[in-house]
Amino acid sequence: MVKIGQFLMKKTSKLQYFMIYTALFMAVAWSIYPILRVITISIRPGDNLLTESLSIIPDDWTFDNYRKLFTDHPFGTWIWNSILVTATVMLTGVTLASTAGYALSRFRFPGREASLFSLLVTQMFPATMLLLPLFIMLSSLHLINTYLGLIVIYSSTALPFCVWSMKGYYDTIPYSLEEAARIDGASRFMAFYKIILPLASPALVITALFSFMSAWTEYIVAAQVLWYKEMFTLPIGLKSFQANMNTEWGLYAAGAMIVSIPAIALFLFLTKYLIGGLTLGSVKG
Repeated sequence: MVKIGQFLMKKTSKLQYFMIYTALFMAVAWSIYPILRVITISIRPGDNLLTESLSIIPDDWTFDNYRKLFTDHPFGTWIWNSILVTATVMLTGVTLASTAGYALSRFRFPGREASLFSLLVTQMFPATMLLLPLFIMLSSLHLINTYLGLIVIYSSTALPFCVWSMKGYYDTIPYSLEEAARIDGASRFMAFYKIILPLASPALVITALFSFMSAWTEYIVAAQVLWYKEMFTLPIGLKSFQANMNTEWGLYAAGAMIVSIPAIALFLFLTKYLIGGLTLGSVKG
């Protein structure tokens, strides 16, 4: 009877593993298929969106769409514009969120609770609802058609989440670590810079990624602030390939593939810091 029970358990275990791996394979295939479709469209000649062939790589594949992006359109300029805006938003988000979150976590001052509540309330409204008042403010400050105006909007919409994220993570770090550093002669800033920030690296990574995605792929706000083609960021530039009567699907797909590369590369680069930050030890053994 014992041997029969062990045999049935092994059978059940194998069946469970089979079902789990089958489900994972289907989920991966479901996720990868749209990407493969975009790759296929980008290397087709012309603007063929649909064909009778099911092959991922067509027989007459070509990189002409990628070449035309840089020869027939200012795609390189759009890339530089997006990098400039996104890098500034990331730097602003990480700097302000790390310091503001620390202040809200460690200090008790009049208006602290109101500040936290205000940050939370701003997250209840989508950025599109704030677009009209933000546009009026930027127009009054003569920041329309400037990257500074775009950076201000992106930073202001990303900061509430980033500040709350940093504040919540700082709350999990024992205050005794800072007290020990202060006893050893470190200033408050040195204790924050040398002790707290390294331990908060996972939250800093999340802040950087969120700030990056808020600026890199945003279209609606950028379309209202930037009007000149040479100032376009990548999302507006890609949208320019789509007209009322015609869409350049080949260029659209090729541009979409190029746009996705920095996001994937940044995520893979920061993942090791996220994992490393989670395993940092605060006390020597």
